[in-house]
Amino acid sequence: MGTVNQTTNGLFYGWKIVYGCIAIAFTSWGFALYGTSVYLSALSESRGWPIGQISSALTLSFFINALSIGWVGVLLGKYGPRPIMTAGALLLASGIWLTGLITELWQAFAVFPLIGLGWSCLSTIAISTTVAPWFERQQGKAISIALLGASLGGMLGVPISLFLIELAGFRLAMALIAAWVLLVIVPIAIGILRRRPEDLGLHPDGEAPSEKQKKAAAANQRNWSAREAFATWQLRSVIIAFGIGLMVQIGFLSQQVKLLQLHVSPNVSALIVLTSGTLAFLARVVLAQVADRVQIRQVAALVLTLSGLGLLVTGTGESLVTIIAGFLLFGLNVGNLTTIPALIVRREFGATSFGKVFGLTGTCMQLSSSLGPAFFGLLYDLNNSYTLPLLLASTAMFAAAVLISKGCWREPLLQQKRTD
Repeated sequence: MGTVNQTTNGLFYGWKIVYGCIAIAFTSWGFALYGTSVYLSALSESRGWPIGQISSALTLSFFINALSIGWVGVLLGKYGPRPIMTAGALLLASGIWLTGLITELWQAFAVFPLIGLGWSCLSTIAISTTVAPWFERQQGKAISIALLGASLGGMLGVPISLFLIELAGFRLAMALIAAWVLLVIVPIAIGILRRRPEDLGLHPDGEAPSEKQKKAAAANQRNWSAREAFATWQLRSVIIAFGIGLMVQIGFLSQQVKLLQLHVSPNVSALIVLTSGTLAFLARVVLAQVADRVQIRQVAALVLTLSGLGLLVTGTGESLVTIIAGFLLFGLNVGNLTTIPALIVRREFGATSFGKVFGLTGTCMQLSSSLGPAFFGLLYDLNNSYTLPLLLASTAMFAAAVLISKGCWREPLLQQKRTD
């Protein structure tokens, strides 16, 4: 086969995988993560149900997501992304459609888990595991670009959902969103996505590696078991720090529409969420350009610190301008908060074990993050205010930043293993 690894139009097929994943990430984040804050708020207002109780149903969704997400990396490695992402689209579309039919509170506890199961097949671990085999030298850039779709979902998911609900009513809007999920994801999963470049006679990055690169890759690769990886400080620090970070993020995002509508109209809320998502998108673009050239744990510490500061400003702000400023500062870091764990694991544990190790990482982080909606919702119900959960969340983010930064001055994990 030689070094012929380009498509007929000169584009390495791995970038087609990346571009397809952008569209999938946009849809899954926009309507499985960000959109849930709209569904939650709409159900609370239309049915008169306490926000904490509906948030508990959403927490169950994320808990189911956490229990299933560890298998996604394993199944993707075994069967490839086609069947896994197709199944995810069917589950997600079913959950969103049925959300529009909910008339009793108990039904939310039955329907929301379908959204969680669908998202587990379409979220960070699915995107990262799909893209990772196609790139070596440009792996940080490729994964970051693929996850730009998540930021686009953050920019447009809430405004689109609010617009459709206002235009067509809640039930029809949910049916339209469900149809969008199927029409976007299924054709990409079946028609574009592939398991690995070797299946097409290609090489990672679109370049045949030199003998020197082959030897260096062989020296740095180790087939980690999940147990061996979990025993390292490096993986545990990622799991704990980003378990905290994503718990706060999921909790905040699930309440953002409700939080904003305490101060501004639905239309202004949509504009603020759009602006927040735009900032997250731009921050992800910057990370995509520098990801392969920076100390990624230092970047992680900065992202967690700025997120904590945004929450602190939002929780203590006395004016609308201050509250919005804090909201946008948190939003600036939302995208990279989900991207960075994959980059750390890929860099410190290598390509061979990425799906397995990040599957474990994703499971642990999602179990933690599933508590986020209930954390914010129940604390809000206690005194009808978001001040307490925002301040507690801010403190937790600062602690996570300190934890992840401790790895910045340690000897690289792969070097340690080579000298054992």
